[in-house]
Amino acid sequence: MDRPNGSTYVGVFFLTLATITYEILITRIFSVQLYYHFAFVAISIAMFGMSVGAVAVYVLPRLFPPAKTMLQMAVSTGLFSWTIVLAYLIERKVPVGGNNWFGSYGSISLIYVVIAAPFIFSGVSVCLALTRFPKHVAKLYSVDLLGAALGCLCIIGLLRITDGPSAVAATAAIAAAAAFFFSLPQGLKLSGAAVLTFVGMIVLCVTSTLAARAGKPFMGIYYTKFRVEHEIQYEKWSHFSRITVAKSDFNLPFGWGMSPTWKYDRPVRPELTLAMDGLAATPIVQFDGDFDQVPELKYDIVNSVHYLRPDSDVLIVGTGGGRDVLSALAYKQKSIVGVEINQDILNTLNHNYGDFSGHLDRYPNVRFVNDEARSFVTRQNRRFDVIQVSLIDTFAASSAGAFVLTENSLYTTNGWKVFLSKLSDRGVLTFSRWYYPDRPAEVYRLTALATQSLLESGVTDPRSHIILLETPFRTSQGSDRSSGVGTILVSRNPFSAADLEKMQQLASTLQFNVLLSPVSSSDPMLEHIASGKDLQATADAYPLNIHPPTDDNPFFFNVMYLHSLFHPELIRQGSMSHNTWAVYVLAWLAVTVVVLTALCIVAPLLLTTERSRLRGTTPSFLYFGGIGLGFMLVEVSQMQRLVVFLGHPTYALAVALFSLLVFSGIGSLACSRIKGQKATGRLSLLLVALVLFGLLTVRVTTAYAASTTNVRIALAVALLAPLAFFMGMAFPLGMQWISEKSPEIGPWLWGVNGATSVCASVFAMVIAIAYGISASFWTGVACYAIAAVAYSYAHRPMGARHEVALTAKA
Repeated sequence: MDRPNGSTYVGVFFLTLATITYEILITRIFSVQLYYHFAFVAISIAMFGMSVGAVAVYVLPRLFPPAKTMLQMAVSTGLFSWTIVLAYLIERKVPVGGNNWFGSYGSISLIYVVIAAPFIFSGVSVCLALTRFPKHVAKLYSVDLLGAALGCLCIIGLLRITDGPSAVAATAAIAAAAAFFFSLPQGLKLSGAAVLTFVGMIVLCVTSTLAARAGKPFMGIYYTKFRVEHEIQYEKWSHFSRITVAKSDFNLPFGWGMSPTWKYDRPVRPELTLAMDGLAATPIVQFDGDFDQVPELKYDIVNSVHYLRPDSDVLIVGTGGGRDVLSALAYKQKSIVGVEINQDILNTLNHNYGDFSGHLDRYPNVRFVNDEARSFVTRQNRRFDVIQVSLIDTFAASSAGAFVLTENSLYTTNGWKVFLSKLSDRGVLTFSRWYYPDRPAEVYRLTALATQSLLESGVTDPRSHIILLETPFRTSQGSDRSSGVGTILVSRNPFSAADLEKMQQLASTLQFNVLLSPVSSSDPMLEHIASGKDLQATADAYPLNIHPPTDDNPFFFNVMYLHSLFHPELIRQGSMSHNTWAVYVLAWLAVTVVVLTALCIVAPLLLTTERSRLRGTTPSFLYFGGIGLGFMLVEVSQMQRLVVFLGHPTYALAVALFSLLVFSGIGSLACSRIKGQKATGRLSLLLVALVLFGLLTVRVTTAYAASTTNVRIALAVALLAPLAFFMGMAFPLGMQWISEKSPEIGPWLWGVNGATSVCASVFAMVIAIAYGISASFWTGVACYAIAAVAYSYAHRPMGARHEVALTAKA
């Protein structure tokens, strides 16, 4: 069969749709089962598995004879469907954690291999489609990308109608549909098997969905954050998170940082815990309208700002279970706006559990808004007296989690300057973070963030604008622990003498510690940071990363440098939160990826290839390796950047990844008849587009940060479209070149492209954390430049080659 028929194109479309849907679904499941920074591993797993599948086509030619290409694609895709479900059922029972090596990193590696298995079969089918029909590779690659693009949206629809585990079966059904179209030319027997698989997976999805809604899931999550999940009252999945509600484990009313003077001497009031992806927990306080029943709210350090600024217009970022909104009501604040990025949280609080929480949304001075806080604040014409952010920590991964790791646009100088600009003359911005006296790096970084933001806002004496309080943390049994909560208050104008007296009175009454104020400090380091003098040098000299985060390097929670892994004391000091483990995961994943890539991709190719076949192929290796590295570095870096610009991780996925895939598919289709010097010209245009994109993106996103969401989406698409159009040409141009010159090494070069993509998916994160998102992007541009030079060298006119040869001999 020398050309694909219509069913081949349809099969490829459904195959890649299922592949990208499963890849994104894994990010959601990993976020719930493990910690959210595991989510970005999914893209590496997918690329690794597909690359291994491509290598299998090359090193096992007897299993893949050209005469039976469609049969092989049908069987491989059918196996892809079955292993999607099987791999999940195995992975869900793999425990991660414990005090032994295997319980932590060994299990991570095992999960990597198990989840990669389905992608191997997908990789076999995709490789066969793109290497066995060389004259049609541009059209097939275009369909490949368009199917993948639709997969980005398919997962959103799936998780609106079912839960994550059931969506695994639905994804397997999509793969079975692809197997059906591949099997049509093979007769009724094989196509009938595909139909039975499709029907079986649909039945499994429906049955699992109904069982989950009845509270008896049989495919549900088993381990949540390394422990067996306890009984929950309510569960809601979406592309953004998994929301659960359960009875609180606390024996006393919940508090972030309770005063040591607080005594609870009344019957225990029931509370619920609303959790996002099993870890980002927030309390739902039972409230019947009587504020005398919630006295603990006025003993919590996170609410200190209400004591300092009564009768205020308040903006609360991250409403969660409504406790901060309830606190503002308890202090009789004038107006309260609560901004919550997750619509499911708002629905759970105000509708599903509205009677329990007291229907806070019905108070006339309260307004709940479903939006990303920073973009919402940027668009506001009004000013606020208080902007409160209480321990906002994204321990959950969105659908874009595979690409973002730990960015948080709330914790950057760019974000804080927006917040400060929206404060009234008496306005105060307050953030709260965990504080460990023997591990103060995160609070140091919070203070550095406040100081740098004030300096960039035109303040010459930042310390006069900062107050930092701390209280020991009390467990539900009332005993003190060595950790606490630090609350920083940053004013638009210098704190007055009356403000300082009021804060000192509060600290004395509630036994809070004043770590820093304009007139006192209990820590010389904090005093030095808040002075604003030589802040860069001070941060450079500190062994952990306390530099103020920026939009280009928005990893606030990661206070560890990569080299800190070799210093036990720095590891201890840096182990502030679960986010810090991202560094360990990143380092271990980098090692795992390199080793597995070497063993499963590079080694088989080297062992089974005659050296004579590889002579003169250096330019092609450089080309396919360069575009593999370049595409992933550019993709990941722009995903990270657009999370900040668009204000919502879901938008970053739907806009960035969808646009890249759609316009790359159009670019692939447009180059079906381009060869030689014309192809070199297109690659040159790609480099121009990359450079212009790199120069314009930051300027455009900064200039239009206050625009409406629709305008920002349109701008993002306009920026990405020409870039993706030319990026989509690179791979089919390479395959057309190789199909004419050395078709037998096509799968070899597919493996090279896949191996470099796998590594790049991890290295992009390493570069971004160490040097910034821009550095990751420009590294990708450099990789494309190397690829373009290699292509141009291989396609020089014969006369130029002859001159080079004569020069070399001379």
